[in-house]
Amino acid sequence: MLDSDVVRQDFPILHQSINGKPLVYLDSAASSQKPLVVIQAMDEYYRAYHANVHRGIYQLSEKATEAYEAARRKVARFINARSWREIIFTRNATEAINLVAYAWGRHNITARDKILVTEMEHHANLVPWQQLAAETGAQLAYIPLDENFCCDMAAYEAMLDAHVKLVAITQMSNVLGTIVPVREFVARAHAVGALVLLDGAQGVPHLPTDVQSLDVDFLAASGHKMLGPTGSGFLYGKRHLLEEMPPFLTGGEMIRRVTWTGAEWNDLPHKFEAGTPAIAEAIGLGVAVDYLSRLGMENVRQHEVNLTRYALEQLSQVEGIRIYGPQQVERRGGAIAFNLDGLHAHDVAAILDREGIAIRAGHHCAMPLHQKLGVVATARASFYVYNEPAEIDRLVEALDMVRRLFER
Repeated sequence: MLDSDVVRQDFPILHQSINGKPLVYLDSAASSQKPLVVIQAMDEYYRAYHANVHRGIYQLSEKATEAYEAARRKVARFINARSWREIIFTRNATEAINLVAYAWGRHNITARDKILVTEMEHHANLVPWQQLAAETGAQLAYIPLDENFCCDMAAYEAMLDAHVKLVAITQMSNVLGTIVPVREFVARAHAVGALVLLDGAQGVPHLPTDVQSLDVDFLAASGHKMLGPTGSGFLYGKRHLLEEMPPFLTGGEMIRRVTWTGAEWNDLPHKFEAGTPAIAEAIGLGVAVDYLSRLGMENVRQHEVNLTRYALEQLSQVEGIRIYGPQQVERRGGAIAFNLDGLHAHDVAAILDREGIAIRAGHHCAMPLHQKLGVVATARASFYVYNEPAEIDRLVEALDMVRRLFER
């Protein structure tokens, strides 16, 4: 089992006070904190062996290239990709999804086709498909949620036909915490010849993820949500699909040969990594993957199940609270969106900050979902490996204080 007391010692930022009170960081769904080993690995790269990768035959460049490509192999093992060539480094999940929308979508989607997404998608897995549909004339349709904040699988089944070319779904909702039954989604999509893109920005950091078992065609993830640095992320794609796709960006490194009249593209994965990459960030992501692997993703998941169960129990006792998302803890992750009756989420978050508690407030880049919920914003507390029950107690006490403050 994961010992959060031990884990917390690895995160320097957590050992500080905000407004004279110990920091309680409950916004890991937006961005996770970084363990010292990640910070040190990036610092070592800049101090000891900074050089461009792939292009130098001197020792610094060779060492940087080795570390950069080692990180790619770590990511491939972490999600059980068939080959390291199926891992494309990107700045984040947003860029990874846009890469697919441009390089695959604009060469495979036509006016006769349909794209399906769920009603709980982050803007990053919604707006690119809206734009693609607008450009191609394709139909974009939304898989509805049921009364339990889960996907309506009967409705999804009814929406599937030979015109559906892509199903783009989140692995875990960043608002509701809902965990999507990915294998079931994929099997039904493949039965009608559709591909599946999985937005793993929330899921990969928190759930054991095996792309071969899930059989997804594409997977996007952000490094900064899984203990890695900002500006790091990756796209997984089945190799035959990536081979067929044209490059997303052109320039240096992604080419094999250039003449006055044209160019030939490099092999995977370099075909999709034009220009000097984020070398330090990739190295940091590789170390973050090592850290999570040592913890064990089954342990990470169980720790969050325990925290989420406790949080739902304690938060439900706060007078006037409305919690959004599945009631069954097994069907949700460690992100809990809520509102207090009569109070704006921004006011709640601002007052909690006075107590040293950091939560998110707003629409969480999911405005259509909030419209469906009938609210303009929600407050959100989200947990990760370094959180513990005592911090949930602090949150509940502070929410009671907020409610009493506004009752005066």
